[in-house]
Formats: sequence, C-alpha cells, structure tokens
Amino acid sequence: MTYTLYIGDFTYSSWSLRGWLLFEKFGIPRREVRIDFNTDDSVADQLAALCPPARTVPTVVTEDGAILSESLSLAEELASRHPEAHLWPSIPLARATARTLTSEMHAGFTALRGDCPMNLATAYLDSDPSDAVLADLARLETIWSHARATCRPNGPWLCGDYSIVDAFYAPVAARLAGYNLPMGQTARAYVAAHLADPAFRRWRAMGLAKKEYLPWYAKDYPTRDWPGPTPRVAKAVDGTEAENDACPYSGKPITHVLEMEGRRFGFCNAFCRDKTVADPTAWPAFMALVEGQ
Repeated sequence: MTYTLYIGDFTYSSWSLRGWLLFEKFGIPRREVRIDFNTDDSVADQLAALCPPARTVPTVVTEDGAILSESLSLAEELASRHPEAHLWPSIPLARATARTLTSEMHAGFTALRGDCPMNLATAYLDSDPSDAVLADLARLETIWSHARATCRPNGPWLCGDYSIVDAFYAPVAARLAGYNLPMGQTARAYVAAHLADPAFRRWRAMGLAKKEYLPWYAKDYPTRDWPGPTPRVAKAVDGTEAENDACPYSGKPITHVLEMEGRRFGFCNAFCRDKTVADPTAWPAFMALVEGQ
C-alpha cells in the first residue's frame, strides 16, 4: 500500500511530527512531500491540487484516493489498515486509556500550545510560564501518571509499547524540554524518553540540516543547550574521498562527505550528509556502515 504524506517544516510543525512518527515508528512506507511555511503561499494554497482541498499538515493521500487531513482520522485509519503494526495497544484497558489521552491532547492544552510553540532548534533557560500553562502542566502530570498506573508498562511509554498516544505527545514533550518547564518525576522521565527516541532525533536532525528559521516562532528568553542526548561529533568536509562507495541511505554515488572521529563517510547529497552530521547515532543505516555491519 502506497501513501503520500504531506508535512510542514521539521523544526516547528508539531502536527507534522505527529503524522510522520505514525509512519516512521511503525515502519509504514510513504512518499513525503514537504510544504513550505516560509512562503507567501498558504498551506491551503500549496495543497489546493488535492480534491477535496486539504488545508493543514499532515495530510495523507492513500493508494485508493482517500484524503486524510485531520490527525486523529489519520491515526485511526492507519491503525485500521495496518492491524499487524499495533498502532494502538492490544490490551483493551491500555487501548482505551491511550485513546482517551490522545483525544484530550488533540483537543486541549491550548495555553501550552499557544504560549510555547514547538521549536526544535532552540531551548530556553527560563520561559516564565503563565498560570494557564502551569495548569496544563499539572493536567499532563495527572493523566500521564494515571496512564502509567493503569497500564503498568514495562518501558518508558504511557500505555505499554510505543503507540499512537506517544506520537501525539511527542511534540508536547519537546515543548516541556525546550521551554524548561517545571515537571514532576513522571513527566521528566517521559519527556527524556522522547528526547532519546531515535525517530524523534532523526526528525530533529533533519530540521537542523535544513536550517529552517521562522522568526515569528522566536521567544525573547535566555537560551541553553538542547537538553536531549549529546550527539557524537561530526562535521562536513570538502572532497569526495570516503570509506564507502555509495550513500548509506540511497545507494547512489558519493558527492558529499562528513568526518567523524578521524574517519570519512560519503553521501549522495548535502542533506543526507548534514542530517547525519546533526545526530550520527540516530541513523541506523549510517551506524551500520560505521560499525561494519
């Protein structure tokens, strides 16, 4: 089954991150089309060729022509079409809990979403949260604690294995971390799991590689280093000399090279190289090359 996934920019588009994670985390193939946020054409204008016209990202077009431009419908449809992927928990209690938390995220937390827009390129030291944001944070602590107490997962995710509910709260975790918002023990552990998740790190690395900057998302707060795992150090270098003969992602000839720990590795274009420079260990195909697998 072939899907076309329309997404916005990597650094700022929280809903695009949710939609992308539903494909990435569950191994569902797709063709990706990026919508430009930094242009005079609106998102709706850029999606106008779809019929009926979509207005937001993410939007998915299925092989049979269905257009899904609302994130909950996208999640449910993928779960229906790919039951083998277990996008929802298989245990009824966990599934019901995951569904209600997903719906609450989709409709709520307007203060947090409005005051603290997702920005994966910047982390703040002190964002002086309003009372309304603090109320949203308290609610998050309550429902996350409830989910873990009810579902008793063995790992870090809310209702068992990673599921739709975790994809929906990934940008929320990015906000809590990025704005250095107050968190209790449950929230802090859950946020840390998202920041360390390789798929989340790949999405953020692509934004860093694109060097996207939308000034209307910037906040006048003191900044700090990004609180996620520290990437291994790599840098872009000139030339095409490399250990490998083909790009680890596409298999195409080498045109761009990075250096890491005294070794040189090649890629088929600047973006493949730069996303890897941003966070080398987030990319399994690259690490397999590094480790000789």
